[in-house]
Formats: sequence, C-alpha cells, structure tokens
Amino acid sequence: MSKNIAKNYDPKAFEDRIYQMWMEKKHFSANPNPEKTPYTIVLPPPNITGQLHMGHALDQTLQDILIRFKRMQGFEALWLPGTDHASIATEVKVLESIKEKEGLSKEEIGRERFLEKAWEWKEIYGNRIVDQMKKLGSSCDWDRERFTMDEGCNKAVTEVFIKLYEKGLIYKGNRLINWCPDCQTSLSDAEVEHAEKEGNFWHVKYFLKDSDEYLEIATTRPETMLGDTAVCVHPEDERYKKFVGKTVILPILNKEIPVIEDSYVDMEMGTGALKITPAHDPNDFEIGKRHDLEEITVMNEDGTMNGLAGKYEGMDRFQCRKEIVKDLEEAGNLVKIVPHDHNVGTCYRCNTIVEPMLSDQWFVKMESMAKPALEAAAEGDLKFVPDRFVKTYNHWLENIRDWCISRQLWWGHRIPAYYCDSCHEMVVGKEAPDVCPSCSGTKFTQDEDVLDTWFSSALWPFSTLGWPDKTPDLEYFYPTNVLVTGYDIIFFWVVRMVFSGIEQMDEIPFEDVFIHGLVRDREGRKMSKSLGNGVDPLEIIDKFGADALRFMLATGNSPGNDLKFQEERVEACRNFANKLWNASRFILMSTEDEDLKFDGSEELILPDKWIMSRVNTLVKEVTENMEKYELGIAANKIYEFVWNEYCDWYIEIAKTRLYGEDENAKLTVKKVLVEVLGKALKLLHPFIPYITEEIWDYLPNSEGDIIVAEWPEFDTQIEDPTSEKNMELLMSAIRSIRNVRAEMDVVPSKKAKIMVYGDQDKVNVIAENKEYLISLASGSEVEVVADKSEIPEDAVSAVIEGVEMFLPLNELIDFAKEIERLEKEKKKLVSEVERVDKKLSNQGFVSKAPEKLINAEKEKREKYSDMLSKVEERIEYLKSK
Repeated sequence: MSKNIAKNYDPKAFEDRIYQMWMEKKHFSANPNPEKTPYTIVLPPPNITGQLHMGHALDQTLQDILIRFKRMQGFEALWLPGTDHASIATEVKVLESIKEKEGLSKEEIGRERFLEKAWEWKEIYGNRIVDQMKKLGSSCDWDRERFTMDEGCNKAVTEVFIKLYEKGLIYKGNRLINWCPDCQTSLSDAEVEHAEKEGNFWHVKYFLKDSDEYLEIATTRPETMLGDTAVCVHPEDERYKKFVGKTVILPILNKEIPVIEDSYVDMEMGTGALKITPAHDPNDFEIGKRHDLEEITVMNEDGTMNGLAGKYEGMDRFQCRKEIVKDLEEAGNLVKIVPHDHNVGTCYRCNTIVEPMLSDQWFVKMESMAKPALEAAAEGDLKFVPDRFVKTYNHWLENIRDWCISRQLWWGHRIPAYYCDSCHEMVVGKEAPDVCPSCSGTKFTQDEDVLDTWFSSALWPFSTLGWPDKTPDLEYFYPTNVLVTGYDIIFFWVVRMVFSGIEQMDEIPFEDVFIHGLVRDREGRKMSKSLGNGVDPLEIIDKFGADALRFMLATGNSPGNDLKFQEERVEACRNFANKLWNASRFILMSTEDEDLKFDGSEELILPDKWIMSRVNTLVKEVTENMEKYELGIAANKIYEFVWNEYCDWYIEIAKTRLYGEDENAKLTVKKVLVEVLGKALKLLHPFIPYITEEIWDYLPNSEGDIIVAEWPEFDTQIEDPTSEKNMELLMSAIRSIRNVRAEMDVVPSKKAKIMVYGDQDKVNVIAENKEYLISLASGSEVEVVADKSEIPEDAVSAVIEGVEMFLPLNELIDFAKEIERLEKEKKKLVSEVERVDKKLSNQGFVSKAPEKLINAEKEKREKYSDMLSKVEERIEYLKSK
C-alpha cells in the first residue's frame, strides 16, 4: 500500500470523502441474515423542525459508538433512522412562514392549503437535520429512513387506534384536560412542565346565607371562583361540622353554593376549607364527580373570560384576577394576601401557563396497559442504565392518568372517527363508511382533531419494521436491543413505547434503556435560545473535525449524568487525534512496503511482550466496558494507552532498534508497531471513525475497511503479567531518574552514570534492559553495585519500590538543594503512610472492606515505609557531609 499519508492531520481533507465511501459501499446496510445475530437500535426521531444541537450530537454519538462496535463484532447491526412530524412545533413554524410570506392566518388559509404548505415545508427543511447527522458520522441505514407520517407509520397508527377503540381502551369524553391558551390545544400530562413560581394565597370570606358567619377560603387563582359550585371541608374537621349541609354566598356573583364534606381535603393546608371549581381544577373535577356538582367553564380557549364570568367577560385571565381581587377588597370579602411559591404547569413548547379546562377529547385508558409495563421492569426484562432511572419510570406509571391523545391541530395523524352528517352517529374505521349504520345516511365528516405526536412515536420500534404486516424485518430485528435517550423524555416516550410494544407485539420493544444526561454550558446551565448559550455542533465540526467532537462527548460521558461542554476539551481531543496521526505517520514512514503480518513466531524482547500484553488487556477491558455501556471509561482507557504507553513509551523505545543495524530486530519491532497500532485503531474506530478509517487504509497488511473489520479479541496466549510488571518497573526507574534530573536542572544532553542498588530480582530486570536507561534517562552507563560503600558521596538518589538508583553528578549537585528535594519527598511519603494507617485503623473500613482491598492497603504501607526509610537514610547521610 502507498505510504504517502498527508504530513498534517486535516479532518476536512478526508471526513466527507470517507463518509461518501461508506455510503457507496453500503457499509451501513443491514438485512435479515440467518447466519448472523441481529443487533438493533432505533434512532429517537428528531423533529423535522430541528437543527442538530449538542443534545442530538451526544445522543447520536453514543448510538453510533454502539452500532459500530456491534457491527465489528459480527452482528447484523441495524441503526434505523427517521424523523418526527412534531405536531405543535411544525404547525407553529409553518403558520409563521405563511403569515410572513402571504399575510394569512390559519383560518384564512384553510386546512387543505395549510397541509399542502406543511408538506412543502417538510420537503424543504425536513432533511436538514439528517444531512447534519451525516456530518457527525452517524452510520444509520439511510435506505430505511422513516417519517412518523409516512404511509407505513400512518397505517400502523390507524391500526392501533382502531384496535384500542374496539377493545374499549380508547374513548371520547368530556373531561378536564391540560389546555395551552397560546398553542390552543390540549396537552397530555407529560407535555406539561412544572416550575416553582412566585404567587399568593388570597384569603376570601364566603358568608353563610343570612348570617354574619363565614368560611375563610385560601386560593391561588381567584379568577376561577366565578366557576365555584361548592365549598368542601374534611368530614373529621370539627371546626366546620356545623356548616356542612348549609349554603354560602359566592362573592361577586352572589349565588348560593353548598358546603359539602370529602376526605380529599387536607385539614392542615390553608384554612382547611376548599372552594370547588370542577371545570378548572383536576382535583375539584374528581370531587365534583363524586358529589354530582355542576361543571361551569368560565374561560375561553384563548385564556380570556367568557359570558359566564359576568362583567369580566373578554378580560385576559390574569387581568381578571387583578380586577376580582380589587372587587373583593372593596366588598369586604378579602381577608389577607399571603405570599406563596407554588408549582405551576407550563406548556413544554411555548412556556405559557397551562389552564385546566373541561373539553371533549379522546383518551386512552391507561390502567390495564400500565400494569404489564411495570411488571417488565420489576421482573428485570426491561433494564435501565443506570438503574436508578427505573424509579422515574415506575413513578410515572404508578401515578398515570388516562392519556389525552387528541390535539386541536391540523398537522398530524387525523383521528379515524367519522360523524354522520344526518344523525351525528360516530363510526371509527380506516375510512369513512359508505352508509351510516344508524340512519343509512351517506355523508360523513371526519373528526377535526389530530393525534398527540407521541402516539405515533410510541409505535416507532415496530411500525418502522413493517408492522402491522408480519414482515421478515419485523421478525428478525424486533425486539430491538437498546434504546439510547436522555432522562428528560423517559415519561414522554420510553413509557409509551414499552406499553405499546407489549400491547401490540406481546413483547417489550427493547431490553436495555441507556440513559444519558443533558449537555450543559461550562457553568452547568441548560443550553437554550433565551440564554444564548447554545453551541452549534456543525461549527465545532468545522473548526476541529467530527472525530474531536465525538471523542469529547464520549470521554466526558457517564451514564445518566449531565455533561458540561467546554471547547478546550474538544481542542484537547483534536490534539489526541493529531498525536495519533503523527505517530501513525512515523510508523508508516518507517515500514515501507514490507510484509509485516505478525504471526507469533517473532523473537520478542521485554518492551514488545509488554506492549502486546497491554493492548491485549486493553481489548478485554474495553470490550467489557462497552458491553456495560461504560463508553466514557472505555474511551479514556484507550486514550491513556495510545498517548502514554504506545506513543510516549513504546515508540520511543522502538527507535533504538528502528535505527539500529540488526535487521531481524528491526523487522520484529516494525511488526509489533503495526500490530499494536492496528488493534488500537480498531478499538478507537467506534469513537473516532474518520481518522481511524483514513489511517487504516495506509496500514501495512490491513484488509478491507476498518468499519467492517473484526473487533479484536482477548488472547490468553499473549497475556503476560510478568512482562507488564517488569516493564512497569523499568518505566518507573526511568521516570524517577528523569524527575531527579529535572529537579536538579540537569540538561538532557549531560550524560551521567546510573548506579543501581537493591532487590536483586528488580536490579536484574533493570540491568538486563540497561540500554533503555541509557537512551531514555540520559545514562552514560548502568552499573549494578552490591555495596553502598561503592557509591560516591556526591551522588544524587532516585528511589522506587525495592530499588535505589544513584547518579554521581560531581560538582553539578548542590547538597543543600538535594537535601531540600529529599525533605519534600519525605514529607510526601510520611503523608502516604499516615493516610494508609488512618484507613487501616478505621474499624468501619476494616469490617466492611473485602480482604483483597485490606491486603492491598497493607502492601502499600510496607512499600511507602520502605521508601521512606531509604529517603531518611539518604538525608542523614548528606547532612553528615
């Protein structure tokens, strides 16, 4: 192969070219294959309104790492992509576009033309985020790309709606729902975000009829009192027993309402007397049902007061609040105002305060579907990583209410319910019937509402594989293996996919849920438009390359935890890629066009055995980490190995033989360099796919493309703990001598004899590999001494476990400076001994820690004590001179 790899690392020179190559060779494709085990991930579909943000970049990087890993392991790995129609968000964008270009409102343009415009908008902007994902390196099977409103998904949605309706699990009812006055649509509980807001408790007198006695009511929403139909107290509240069964006069409207009792009331909350507004509060709604109270809606859908609000008609709800408080004060009904911070529900899209409203809506009964979804987690069939997030999942399912699935929008899956124009009979079906079953009428009008976006998203793991048809894809790839998603949509999406999968497929949609956190700014704040602290991944890719961004996201990730974005960390990851590039280029330039296939017959010396064993151990550990979704730990281990052990140590050690005269030694070291680099590139590929593919193409003996190369496997034959231990000793010795020389400000060009004394086995290891102390620790020669009396008085010492090394630096040494250095070393060792002693004297630690851990601490103490006594001995010696 040609070795003309570019001199400098420039991701722009090859990232797009490599992605195009992968696409052309169909490396991302997956198809049912009886010879292979399937591995499936469905992409959480980004909204067509969206642009790639850092949250997407993290989510998709983690998925791509897993899919590339499994592809290399030999699985038939399918990463199925697609986009979401995002009802509310898209409708808002399209209406803004129509208003800007044509000056027309939603009502003026009409449903049919609006939908034409919405589909046009989708064609123009819907693929933008897909193109951006490709820049990141996402290896999705793009030939399978789906859209939540495509023909197949629409068929699945209709099928599920009809099946649930026929089972009695979908119904239409007039119930209290969450209403957004700005978006003018209902919201499910999951679409309401709660936030602490400053507010007040307004204490109001409700006088008994024909009496000066009154009940004091505390409310946070005085405007809703216009819809009050009762006052409620607890049956056991002695304060109010005499009032129960009587009536009070509702202030301002001056109408009678009853005093009732219900055990829902909290006697300790407020005054213990509760105003009941069934049409504007979910708890009051339930109380109203139990006591057959009238439901009076006093607001319009746009948040203004309606005709039942009397003189406040037409006012905005918050303006009405101010006017009512003023009127209550003037009438003598306002007792006091108490500041009170409370949880307020807001729309997840526009942040408008949500209003509980009575409305005719479609609902899914949740109780029977929630139960098997809870059991799946309880029995361990569905696992969360980290497992703490199962609590969020369980909490949501245990407290779930019927799911409001209808939305007062035009963009989305229209509800498949048809009303006879003659008798208003409702028929649910795939299409309008020819004849009304009730009156034989032939004209029908379809329900105006569309389904909640999450209704179609809930079917994503199986609708995208062909359901309701029994396709080969569905049979082979379902259930999927893992869902990768942020903790912020566990209740939005994860819960719904699980109960939908069980209901429709009799099987959970995935085995594992791998939860990641949010990407925050450097100060830990959530990235948002309002704060202006968002970072565009495409700008980062343009500046540093996709690999650098991916590696930063991977190394900074631990399951379930948020990640702070810092550009200097991306730069550090680019520096790592640059180091890998330069090291690879050095090796490629040193290896020419030779056959360098490693076959195990090579005569290896200590550094070779060490690096081969270390990369072998790395393969084992990284594979285990990847299987446990510890992607950040895996990435950091590879980083440490490549940067420190391979580049900074082995390549430097290899240069002696590369530049030497022994041709056999030269060939062996070349083979080892290439073999280890090949394995490191494979381990790195899922994380930084572009640079690894580019280097792989130049590597001697590499076959095919690295994206489909075999993942390395741990080999017990290569495992060599003795060589690892001996090499660690050698490196420790070199490091120690380098540190001493640096502290003494001795220039590297000044060579000095290295005299070695101590444990015989360890001394022998150093002596047998003395050429490395000469080349890497500026030694002129290495001499083993049997007696300390042979060591010159002016020698400076370097101490490692079991070995002392002395450098006779003659007049270069300043005795006072050397004593000062040793005193610092002594202080550090004393601190270590005290730390271990404290740990071993801690009964809590000793009684609970495994024996292996306790023994390790004892060994540390012995090692530090030994080193300390040698340093003290040296100090005494120098002071005596």
